[in-house]
Amino acid sequence: MRARIRGKSLTNAILPHALPSALDAYPGVTLLSLDCFDTLLWRDVHAPVDLFNALGEANLLQRAWAEQTARSSAAVRHRRDEVHIDEIYAELMPNASAAERAAAVQDELDAEARHCFAFKPTVELMRAAKAKGIETIIVSDTYLDEKQLRGLIAAAAGEEVAGLIGRIFCSSHYGKAKSEGLYEPVLKALKLSPDKILHIGDNKKADVDGVAPFGVNTLHLVQFTEASQQRIRLESAISSIFHGTEAGTALTHQPHRATIAAFEPQVEGSAEMLGYTTLGPLFAGFDRWLVEEAKALQAANGGTVHAVFLMRDGYLPQRVHEARGGSGHAVEISRFTGTAASLRDPEAVNRYLQREILSDLNAVAKQLLLPAPEAAKFVKDLGRPVAFLKAVQEPQRMRRINQASRAFAERLIAHVRKTVNPAPGDTLMLVDLGYNGSVQNDVDGLLASKLGVKVAGRYLLLREQSRSGFDKKGFIGHDDYDCAALEALCANVAVLEQLCTAAQGSVVDYEKDGTSIRRGNSIKSRQSDVRDRVQAGCLRFVRDEGTVTIRAAEPPHQSVMWRRGAAGVLGRLMYVPLEAELNVLAEFEHDINLGVDNTVSLFDAGIAKKGLRQRGLFYMKGSERMYLPAELHGEGLSLKLSLLAHRRFALPLKYQDFVDNSISLPLIVADGNQVSTGNVTATPTHDGYYLAPIPIGDSRFSVGVQFGQLYDWVQVESAVFMPVDTFLSDKIRPGTGEVEALPSLEGMDQVAPHLFRCENEFAFMMVPPPPRQGDRPMMLALVFRPIAPREAVAPAPAAKAIFAGAVA
Repeated sequence: MRARIRGKSLTNAILPHALPSALDAYPGVTLLSLDCFDTLLWRDVHAPVDLFNALGEANLLQRAWAEQTARSSAAVRHRRDEVHIDEIYAELMPNASAAERAAAVQDELDAEARHCFAFKPTVELMRAAKAKGIETIIVSDTYLDEKQLRGLIAAAAGEEVAGLIGRIFCSSHYGKAKSEGLYEPVLKALKLSPDKILHIGDNKKADVDGVAPFGVNTLHLVQFTEASQQRIRLESAISSIFHGTEAGTALTHQPHRATIAAFEPQVEGSAEMLGYTTLGPLFAGFDRWLVEEAKALQAANGGTVHAVFLMRDGYLPQRVHEARGGSGHAVEISRFTGTAASLRDPEAVNRYLQREILSDLNAVAKQLLLPAPEAAKFVKDLGRPVAFLKAVQEPQRMRRINQASRAFAERLIAHVRKTVNPAPGDTLMLVDLGYNGSVQNDVDGLLASKLGVKVAGRYLLLREQSRSGFDKKGFIGHDDYDCAALEALCANVAVLEQLCTAAQGSVVDYEKDGTSIRRGNSIKSRQSDVRDRVQAGCLRFVRDEGTVTIRAAEPPHQSVMWRRGAAGVLGRLMYVPLEAELNVLAEFEHDINLGVDNTVSLFDAGIAKKGLRQRGLFYMKGSERMYLPAELHGEGLSLKLSLLAHRRFALPLKYQDFVDNSISLPLIVADGNQVSTGNVTATPTHDGYYLAPIPIGDSRFSVGVQFGQLYDWVQVESAVFMPVDTFLSDKIRPGTGEVEALPSLEGMDQVAPHLFRCENEFAFMMVPPPPRQGDRPMMLALVFRPIAPREAVAPAPAAKAIFAGAVA
């Protein structure tokens, strides 16, 4: 039997969704043999050892060490590699009583039962076998015995599933694993011709290579595609960075694993794949939490709880909510309209100006609801923030702003009435991606006073910038994460916003009856088409989720499991995106949603490569692009993890902390009157490149870089002039104030783009200064990479005496 994954054919293999019909290809089989773990019973953690952290007093490492010691001891004493769980706990708790060890073993079995479930396609295969009169047996590499394993299956999956199983064979009883010949005693016990048996398991070495030599029909259950294996492995790693080890809680949670395994091979197209494998698990978890929060609000407040999804970013969360059987209202309140409705008194206007006066004054004037001609003249005549502020605070103009805001607020309330029509005493549960709850800050009091309702904000990701005092919670928020973790997750949210938004312009006003007035949509139609496919994938996951798991009872840790799993998925997308995902997002732009037609590119790999070579990771400072980790693709995982660690733990590192070697680069400096020599220290940036910052005063000095003294071959990436204060700024932006240098070569040959050969030790590159910019101090930023150092010429050996050794 063959399985095909993305066009690749696998022999003696089967994909999860094909399990129910596996017997159809083997008409002569009379016995179905199954592996247990990751074939029948799956766990909602990434790796089996992750579960050990959910045990009582023993931690993960102690439990792993105890098993390793028990296996080593069994190999030495009894010449066997397989052990029983009692032997493991004897090593884990050497001074405990038998009763204490038995209780600890039961604690582990209970933890397994909470985190295990039956994989429905496997159960359907077992049911199909029963319908054909074919017995199902379990052959498992496990430290449990037959009674314990049967009990675990019943506790995790229910008695109906356990009742489908005949005999159970455990490696702990026979002292050997399947790869070591366990199937030999199994066949003796079965007394059945091996060609009448079909064995299926997820471990190729154990379940195919270890069983097929006995003549048994075998199938390797390929749980995940290679892409999915890498993705969920990275999710597990990122989850560990965001979640500290917590006693009694499994190390990682991945409740989406089974759904991904069952359906991902059938998903077509990279855009839908991104939605299915990443947005699907994220928003399925978010919506589960929203349902719980709505119930809690109803119990606390009474009345009706209205799920109010704030457009545009609330578009996908609303569709997910409806796909899961919920109902809600699409209410269009943008940051612009929320702020416009909040400027109803001078104090509110002054608070707004204190926050925004140093930003784009055109946007500020528009936000203050000044008529367009007045706003344009206002900014043109009063372009300085101090003058602008003084003019706004003139009593007559302040009254007009307040009056316009109050009228705007009435139109906003009409919009909410028209869309939701809540009764007094109801609760408006505002749902949005997050991240500060700025819209809620602006409209909470307005909605409460005008409509007589209670207001609560429920966000996917919440990290408030101040303690607002409003009813706000985050699925991933302050209750469960520290501020550095939340800030790290919020740093790249623009990519999430663009994937969740509706294909419409942002609301900028309302008609008197509450009808939304939107500005034109500045996002390209192709981006909207791609986003539609991503969202379709997300919704497909939501519909599939839960259809492939069978549990005896809902796990008590379900809310923790989905939240932690979602954080791992989100963190992985934010910091370690995969190539196929970046191909989907390559042309995306971000609409900043402030009532103006501004869009910003999400990422630019070309700028990143240049920036890394010039500044290392610090090139990111001051960038307006919104998805900077995506630019690091192709530069290696270590760089991405370095960025993540720096942000996740708010590490107080400076550029010099990354410098552990340097090059003293010899120079010739000339100003037309005199010539001097010296050296400048070049520091490493990235990929073997070095940056030499060479001061040239107010553009009066020419610089000769004596590469020949150090190198036979050298690669020069760039040579640009820039103001010294720009170079030293924490907000440097590539290209700002830069002037390309026009060097000449002396004793150097350019043999390829950027690659130079130095003829001798006297070779140098001469760089004349740029045109003067007044008295502003300038510098030459020279980025180069050593290719072949100049080898020192060894002195000639001393001549030997012709008659050396001839005289006794």
